[in-house]
Amino acid sequence: MVSAFSQYAWLIPLFPLLSFLVLMAAGRSLREAGAYISIAAVFISFVLSVLIFWERIGGGAEDYTWNNMQWLKLGDFTLKMGFEVTNLNALMLVVVTLVSLLVNVYSTGYMHGDERINVFFAYIALFTFSMLGLVISVNLVQLYIFWELVGVCSFLLVGFWYFKPEARAAAKKAFIVTRVGDVGLFIGILLLFWVMPDHALDFTSISNAFEGGKISGEMATWIAILIFVGAMGKSGQFPLHTWLPDAMEGPTPISALIHAATMVAAGVYLVARTFDIFTAAPAALTVVAVVGAFTAIFAATIGTAQNDIKRILAYSTVSQLGYMMMALGIGTTAAYTAGIFHLFTHAFFKALLFLGAGSVIHAVHTQNIQEMGGVGSKMKVTAWTFAIGALALSGIVPLSGFWSKDAILTEAYNTGHYGLLTVGLIAAFFTAFYMSRLYFLVFFGKPRGEHQGQVHESPGSMTMPLVVLAVLAVTAGFVFTPFSPWLGTWLTGHAQAEHASALVMILSTLVGLLGIGAGYLVYVKRTISAENFVAGAPWLYKLLNRKYFIDELYQVVWVRSLQALGQLLHLFDVYVVDGVVRLSTYAVTGVGRLGSRLQNGHVQTYGLATLIGLLILMLAIAGRRFISLG
Repeated sequence: MVSAFSQYAWLIPLFPLLSFLVLMAAGRSLREAGAYISIAAVFISFVLSVLIFWERIGGGAEDYTWNNMQWLKLGDFTLKMGFEVTNLNALMLVVVTLVSLLVNVYSTGYMHGDERINVFFAYIALFTFSMLGLVISVNLVQLYIFWELVGVCSFLLVGFWYFKPEARAAAKKAFIVTRVGDVGLFIGILLLFWVMPDHALDFTSISNAFEGGKISGEMATWIAILIFVGAMGKSGQFPLHTWLPDAMEGPTPISALIHAATMVAAGVYLVARTFDIFTAAPAALTVVAVVGAFTAIFAATIGTAQNDIKRILAYSTVSQLGYMMMALGIGTTAAYTAGIFHLFTHAFFKALLFLGAGSVIHAVHTQNIQEMGGVGSKMKVTAWTFAIGALALSGIVPLSGFWSKDAILTEAYNTGHYGLLTVGLIAAFFTAFYMSRLYFLVFFGKPRGEHQGQVHESPGSMTMPLVVLAVLAVTAGFVFTPFSPWLGTWLTGHAQAEHASALVMILSTLVGLLGIGAGYLVYVKRTISAENFVAGAPWLYKLLNRKYFIDELYQVVWVRSLQALGQLLHLFDVYVVDGVVRLSTYAVTGVGRLGSRLQNGHVQTYGLATLIGLLILMLAIAGRRFISLG
């Protein structure tokens, strides 16, 4: 069945782009009215996305590809642009437009009174356009263009409050670190161009080439790993994760937008979109699985010792992205579905948590959870919705996070990857612990901050998105359960059931409850003293609090070394390059001055100069004859 709506998918990114152009043309004259232009544009895109998604879940819809715009012609090679609609990117379109719409609505309250609010919504519109363009791209070159545009937008948004030195530093760090990954992706695309039949870079041709075995072995491994390097940068995988927590210096709605369903999900989407390349390279799949598993537990342990509410959530994002990569690295069809499923559910409960954190920050004017406390009694909507998001992230049944995390762990168990299963369970324990720590310190107990007397619930524009996301955090998981495996069949086109494991379900639930119980005993009942633990193992707390000193290590190994190299090159430029230029200048100037002195109008001076010249000429002739005779 040919889709009636898919042919209009190109309109989905177009409306946010038009919104961006209108808002930038209007400047600050629109003031806060510009927000409604952005909301209207994203709402239209969301409606179109839902129509395409609804049509595709009806069954029998074919993938739609429009690839007729000639963009570049080099000899016999022609690069065409267009768009493509598959079940995977139809799902992504709904997720991206929905989260973007809710963030736009939320921002009308959160950014109220900001003098650059119109610019803020223009940047969000451009970011949404870039992400939607990336999702429906028909080939890797087009995806790479939007990939880089997403990076530019993240730089603008993270550094939106540019008057803060921390925001400027975070924006530059995000841009530079993700560029490292982007270089890997670029080289991978070049290798693909070299080895692909007819140099085709559209996803259909790539899938056919790797599925058919035309490209395999070492070349496939290198291409897959280089593509994964690009995904590591965008999705904050170790060791390219350091930019992501620092990106918290941007406005909180941007944290929700970047860390929920959009920019960080782009890396996971890239690996899923090129999954046929990875399945042709088992060694690359192993790299993806190991890096993802390490990232999951690495970031989860760091989250237990952070005090900034947004940074805790940022490290939880890094950890959950590690889960998704670990699932994709397992390499089976069921694991592929589990990874995408977790991306889908994570978008809703993580956006909920970030927006809930923004609601709290908006009320207490601090991000330090040690300076909060007792917020729940005065902000009931925020407290209840945040609790739903925290429980979903902790993997508590029957919330969405339980089903998606269990699907990943189950597939690790079923395929015999017991090491990955163990790492996933340990990371799940730490996740539940740091989320319970965050929740109990913020919403329970007595007020500890300076502004606690002024705390009140956020306006409806901020709480309404929280309620919508809370409902989705509860219900989104039911699209792929042991008794209703619809998502797997729909995504892959093959009849698929989630291979449920009672043992894994019990273990994952148990570690989640143990993590919450430990948090309750430490931060509510005070049965276990956190202070005694810190005093007993200060080195361990410092190690986790300072994030394993990775930033300091990079500062020494890369930043200072490159600064020293820059200083050396600067000195070389000043004293060698410029020195040669100055020497040439002085030589020519000296000759000119000597010539000007000789041209003084005195006949005797000219005669002397002629005599000296004649002597030099005679000596030269005599010397030449002497040499020839000898």
